[in-house]
Amino acid sequence: MAKGFMPGMGGNMQQLMKQAQKMQQDVQRIQEEVGNRELEYSAGGGAVKVVIYGRKELKSIEIQPECVDPDDVEMLQDMILAAVNGAINLAEETMSSEMNRVTGGMNLGF
Repeated sequence: MAKGFMPGMGGNMQQLMKQAQKMQQDVQRIQEEVGNRELEYSAGGGAVKVVIYGRKELKSIEIQPECVDPDDVEMLQDMILAAVNGAINLAEETMSSEMNRVTGGMNLGF
């Protein structure tokens, strides 16, 4: 028997490699698409709004003027943290959901 030869595996192995290549291309496409997607998250009933790209890069933070209280800066800081963290979680969940759709739920470490 020739080295590396497995009877009956030639066609199946080629098909498996083609599927793996297609999945890799799909994963790269999804990473780029979701990475460029703008996601919005707000906290404090809309007092603070964060827009983030799917690649977890902040685009903007909007703060409603009526929630700026010089006597309670801590509350504003908490709302900003909540909005930013919520936006990051949304970006991660969106990427994960899209990757699961492409990979059929296989955990490939993305």
